[in-house]
Amino acid sequence: MGRAHEVRKAAMEKTSLLKSKLYSKFGKEIYMAAKTGGPDPDSNLSLKRVIERAKQNQIPGDVIKRNIEKSKGGAGEDYSPVRYEGFGPGGSTLIVECLTDNVNRTFGEVRSCFTKTGGKLGVAGSVTYQYQYASIISVEGIDDEEVLDLMMTAEIEIRDIEEDDGVVTIIGEPNDLDSIKDVLVQTGRELNFLEDKVTYIPPERVALDEDDMAKFQRFIQMTDEIDDVQEVFHNVELPAEE
Repeated sequence: MGRAHEVRKAAMEKTSLLKSKLYSKFGKEIYMAAKTGGPDPDSNLSLKRVIERAKQNQIPGDVIKRNIEKSKGGAGEDYSPVRYEGFGPGGSTLIVECLTDNVNRTFGEVRSCFTKTGGKLGVAGSVTYQYQYASIISVEGIDDEEVLDLMMTAEIEIRDIEEDDGVVTIIGEPNDLDSIKDVLVQTGRELNFLEDKVTYIPPERVALDEDDMAKFQRFIQMTDEIDDVQEVFHNVELPAEE
């Protein structure tokens, strides 16, 4: 019983930490979007988009409402976006995006993640130049030819499109994410969106050996524990989930 209890306790603590991290991440994004563009999602498309993503990630309504209300106060935190780039184990590359109210603190915490896992923090542009910064949408319920026709009609240029096992993946310009999704939604079809975000796409994935994978996973775990870290992008080929 003792061992089982400890395992359950550890699992619950991990789940609680991940939820707290997710709430913090979206809370900051919602707060900054509302503070910058206004608290009404109908007139603030950036806020509307963040709220949609928050709901997709099962963020409670009170978290969304609380951060919108917080933005109306005028005074309060001012979070600045900061990006760190570096090199991890086994030829991996890493991009760490943050929202912070203390750049010096965040820099020290992120640098520690690199050094403690055998990596090295790089200068701005040392990694991102290798990646494609783009919007990506994966959707079921429509075929690639129809999607291509829709985009051409709407005069939206896309970088790439492919279909695999009934899932159409569209790669577009970063600023066209909402436009692409709106065109698809307006078809009235019953579509299932598996993914819709702006992200960094690596040119190729690297496979890590057991030791390097352990270091990489440790890096991810450490950054997960930093409140200021919003997202980590990488080029590591992750093992298939069992």
